[in-house]
Amino acid sequence: MIRKELLSNELTVITEKISGVRSISLGVWLKKGSRHEKGNENGISHFIEHLLFKGTESRSSQEIALIIDSIGGQIDAFTSKEYTCFYAKVLDEHLPVALELLSDIVLHPRFDSKDIEQERKVIYEEIKMVGDTPDELVYDVFAEHFWQGHPLGKPVQGTIEKVSKITPATLLKYFKKSYTPENIVIAAAGNLSHSRILSMARKAFEPLSKKDSHFTLKPAKPHFFIVKKRKNELEQLHLCLGVDAFPKSFEERYQLLVLNTLLGGSMSSRLFQNIREKRGLVYSIFSGVNAFIDCGFMMVYAAANPKSADEVLKLILDEFVSLKQKLITPEELKVSKEHLKGNLMLSLESTSSRMSNLARHEMYFGRQFSLNEMLKGVEKVQSEQIQALASRIFVNNRFTLAALGKISNFKVTKKDLSF
Repeated sequence: MIRKELLSNELTVITEKISGVRSISLGVWLKKGSRHEKGNENGISHFIEHLLFKGTESRSSQEIALIIDSIGGQIDAFTSKEYTCFYAKVLDEHLPVALELLSDIVLHPRFDSKDIEQERKVIYEEIKMVGDTPDELVYDVFAEHFWQGHPLGKPVQGTIEKVSKITPATLLKYFKKSYTPENIVIAAAGNLSHSRILSMARKAFEPLSKKDSHFTLKPAKPHFFIVKKRKNELEQLHLCLGVDAFPKSFEERYQLLVLNTLLGGSMSSRLFQNIREKRGLVYSIFSGVNAFIDCGFMMVYAAANPKSADEVLKLILDEFVSLKQKLITPEELKVSKEHLKGNLMLSLESTSSRMSNLARHEMYFGRQFSLNEMLKGVEKVQSEQIQALASRIFVNNRFTLAALGKISNFKVTKKDLSF
């Protein structure tokens, strides 16, 4: 039920027909994110994403909002490290309205100087909001040091200093350079007709001329630091401990997902059960995998009383050692697999998730993975593979630790991160 075609200008259109639903989720995905920015451009992709909703050559921002509200739909956008997405979810009968509206937003933005200055202030507030959100801020501090000197280490939204220096001319130039057909994927999932979407996409997007917008990615090299940032108004010490991992296309990615689920990716995970449930040392603790086109990391986040932070960190490291030294039990393996498979199947009941999967699979793999293929990939994972992978990842002197909060009594050194 998945079909893909290239337009004459190399723009990709990919759809999946889903029976038994009335909705269609439609996304215009740009293969450019904050990673593609130069140092003085940090935050420009996110800035442009905001501006595209401020109005087009024929519509105001209020008219855009009224159109989507009048059909009971949803419209939004986001910018990440490696891509930007503009998306809408509507009833199937309103597909033409959604596609025309998204194409107008992406192809004919107004870039009014008054709008630019107004939105600049909105972005300042968004940046300040991250500064007031410790779990987000500690992640940014971690990424900045883990990917030191690399665009992956820069915040997606930029800094106030960088955003303040982005001029209208720079915005327009970057937009024209980036929003080219070879960089765009149109993805749609739901109660749709592929031929109908293809026809509408051709009408809207084929006039867009192909340009030579090739961008050579700068390889990302991990760095290993302990960085402590004082924020005395916080009651908890927020920790982010990360290790070098693997890119999106990593062959053993299913093993990595199972390992993450077992470690801290679920309520039954080792970190959650041993540190929160048994000892009551934290409220929030979890692990996660961040994978990019050519690199990645695995991290653990925890927030604890500053007096307990040393103990929490030691317990996290103990779990790393245990995963390296001992085979996980058959029961643990089964629970982790079933959790992963269940989450995967439940997420695919949403047309929004199916649409996002289409685009991400296309951008990172150049092909689609069926549900059965993904489920089989999870099911094949063995305990011995988890242990071997843990031994490759959790290596002495290859950790980055970011700590945010009352750090006066947090005396951890690199020696404390050794096994």
